[in-house]
Amino acid sequence: MNWIAKPLAASIAPTVERVETLIVDLPTIRPHRLSVTTMNGQSLMLVKVYCSDGVVGIGEGTTIGGLAYGGESPEGMKLAIDSYFAPVMLGQDAARVLALMTRIGKMVKENRFAKSAVETALLDAQGKRLGVPISLLFGGRQRDRLPVAWTLASGDTARDIAEAERMLDLRRHRIFKLKIGLRGIAEDIAHVAAIKRALGDRAAVRVDVNMAWSETEAAFGMAALADAGCELVEQPVSSAAGLARLVRRFSVPLMADESLHGPESAFEIAKAGGADVFAVKIEQSGGLLNAQRVAAIADAAGIELYGGTMLEGAIGTIAAAQVFSTFVNLQWGTELFGPLLLTEEILATPLGYSEFELTVPQGPGLGIELDEDRVAFFARDGVRKTISLAL
Repeated sequence: MNWIAKPLAASIAPTVERVETLIVDLPTIRPHRLSVTTMNGQSLMLVKVYCSDGVVGIGEGTTIGGLAYGGESPEGMKLAIDSYFAPVMLGQDAARVLALMTRIGKMVKENRFAKSAVETALLDAQGKRLGVPISLLFGGRQRDRLPVAWTLASGDTARDIAEAERMLDLRRHRIFKLKIGLRGIAEDIAHVAAIKRALGDRAAVRVDVNMAWSETEAAFGMAALADAGCELVEQPVSSAAGLARLVRRFSVPLMADESLHGPESAFEIAKAGGADVFAVKIEQSGGLLNAQRVAAIADAAGIELYGGTMLEGAIGTIAAAQVFSTFVNLQWGTELFGPLLLTEEILATPLGYSEFELTVPQGPGLGIELDEDRVAFFARDGVRKTISLAL
């Protein structure tokens, strides 16, 4: 039999036609206290990428407390995308996500959070185009549900204990991370010890110091936290070098968070043996593709993994969940509770939290749909702003 190759019918590649951004301001269920700031609400920068084939992808950029946590803010992300990203993207092949992100990377330096938002929108569009979830674009899922920790950050011990008990009763969370570092170290240790005593073996207790301690304080604090039953300490000092000097001196594992800025920093920390655990965050990594690279570096170095959060809303949370679901190892679960901290819903169907886990949607792309009316209502200078001014 003669096989004769026949030319495939030429197909027109979908191109980026329009890029839109907006900021949505949402209230939180309570003040969220960290060593760097106290959050009384959350602002989400949403981006929509409109493609020539009619597909629209959505993404999100979020920070913790505006500029208090890092060098990007929702307002800055919006400006950067409108002024610098969009001109680079217009007319380009929307289906070749890696190539387009490489092009953006050559023209726009840094801006990792904004890049994550744009990449999420492009991947969402590609998944919708192919009729598959984003996780399949990354090789497919290892798991359909992800364990989710809850952060106790009211700053009040009795209130935090009551909040943890409520979460256990609802079977929503049984892993709790405490935000410490704002008060004196002795007071913080007493706070952690009291919560662990109250919860006992029913729940795991971890802490996040958000870089608030000196190395001397961290050396004392980690020993005391281990005695108090804390199972994990996240970024007690600011520098990667400081982490490397502290790691494995204590029985409690040490996790790198703010020191991780994508694959390059992950490689340097891994080479120095500077952490027991990596908190992988899609925004800090510069997008989902880079988050997967960070996980691969950790796996190769024998460093364990935790799926971190920037307290993203539903879009950023599910983007992270899609890629975290593909990790071969995810020893420490995730912290994808951001949408639960918000009092208002902007999805047509809320995310599925139950039995201490988050279900990763099966639909194409991100697998979620915005409630456009609610997005418009909570958009900055949108319907709610107009109503409040009228009143």
